[in-house]
Amino acid sequence: MSVIGYLTSEFPAHSHTFISREIAALRRSGLSIVPFSIRKASLGIDEAVPAVLARDSVKLWPAAAAALLSRPLRALSTWQLALRHRAPGLRALLWSQFHFAEAIVLAAMLRKTKVRHLHSHFANSGATVGMLAAHFLQIPWSLTLHGISETDYPAGLLLGDKLTRAKFVACASWFIRAQAMRLAPMDAWSKLRVVRCAVDIAALPRPLRDHARAPVELVSVGRMSPEKGQLGLIDALARMVDKGLDVRLTLVGDGPLRQSIEAAVVHRGLRDRVEMKGALAESETLMEIARGDVFVLPSLMEGLPVVLMEAMALGKPVVAPHIAGIPELVEQGKTGLLFRPGDWVDLAEKTSQLADNAVAAAELGERGRLRVIDEFEINDAVKPLMDLFQETAVT
Repeated sequence: MSVIGYLTSEFPAHSHTFISREIAALRRSGLSIVPFSIRKASLGIDEAVPAVLARDSVKLWPAAAAALLSRPLRALSTWQLALRHRAPGLRALLWSQFHFAEAIVLAAMLRKTKVRHLHSHFANSGATVGMLAAHFLQIPWSLTLHGISETDYPAGLLLGDKLTRAKFVACASWFIRAQAMRLAPMDAWSKLRVVRCAVDIAALPRPLRDHARAPVELVSVGRMSPEKGQLGLIDALARMVDKGLDVRLTLVGDGPLRQSIEAAVVHRGLRDRVEMKGALAESETLMEIARGDVFVLPSLMEGLPVVLMEAMALGKPVVAPHIAGIPELVEQGKTGLLFRPGDWVDLAEKTSQLADNAVAAAELGERGRLRVIDEFEINDAVKPLMDLFQETAVT
C-alpha cells in the first residue's frame, strides 16, 4: 500500500487537533499515513513527527547543495519553481531560497519513509515547501483549503498556481471552494472537492450543565485577535446585562488582544461576569464547552470552524455570524442562530433569545447535534478524502 505523507507547518498544534482526528480516521480505513511538520511542534503526542526545522537551519544548505550534485536537473527545476512561486520583493526572494532548501530536506525525509503522495493542510508557506518537495520527487501533491485567509495576500497571490499543480484540492466548505474557483482556471475546477473537517462524536465529553439554572453560562473559544471579534462580544454581553439578563461569559483562548479585552471587561463593569481561561488543551476546552449553556462565536472572519461543530455535537445551542461556510452548518432558527457579522446589537439580541428561553435553547441544541451527526462525524466525513487518495494511487 502506498504511503501518504501529511504536512503542516506545525504538527501537532493546539488549533489543529482536527488534523489528528482526520489522520486517525484514514488509518482506521486502511490507509498508511505519516505526518510531517515544518517546525518542531510545541505539543507532544505518542508518535514521533519528523520536523524539517528540527535541526539548525544552517544545515539546510548542505542538503540543498547535495541535491544539486546528485540530481542537478531536478534540483535546478525545483529551485526555479521556488523563484517563481513567491510574492514580489527582496524579502520574498530571500524566503524562496529557504523554501527551496527546506523542500530538499523534506524530500529526503519523504524518500526515507517511502511516501508516494504528499498532502498539505492550509495554503501557507508550509504548503509551498510541500509543493516544491513533491515537484523534486515527482510524486503527487494535494491540498486542503480551510478559510478566507488562504485567499488573502500573500497566500492568495500564490494560490492559483498551487491549485493548478495540485492533484486534487479538498475544500472544507462550499464557500471556500467558490473562492478557490475565482483563482483557478476553469479546467482545474473539477479538482476542487468539498471534504468536511469533522469531529469524533464518540470521544466528546458529556454535557455537564442544566440550562434551567441561573446564571446562564455563555462560552466562546478562539484566538484573541481582531478577526475573532471578542471585543464585540463584550459589548453584546454588556447590553444583555443592562437589560437585566443573568448571564456570565467564559472566554477560552489567548493572543495579542488579551489586554484590550481585559480592559474592555473592566470598562464595562463586567469583571464579575467574565472569566478568561487562556489557551487550553483540547480536552480542557471541550470540558469548558460542556459546562456551558450557550456557545457564542463572534468572529468577523471564519472558514467553517471545527469548534462550532464540537459545541453543536455537545448539544449546545449556538450563535454564530452569517459569514463564509458557517451557514452550511448553522441554519437560522433550525440548527442555531445567525447574527449579522459585526452587528453587536444583533448578537446581543440573538444570544438573549437563547438565554431567556431554556426550552427553545434545548430544542435548538438537539437539532444542531443531529446536524453534526448527519454530515460532520469524522468516520463518515473522511470517506470522500479516502476516495480521492485511492483514485490518485490508481491514476
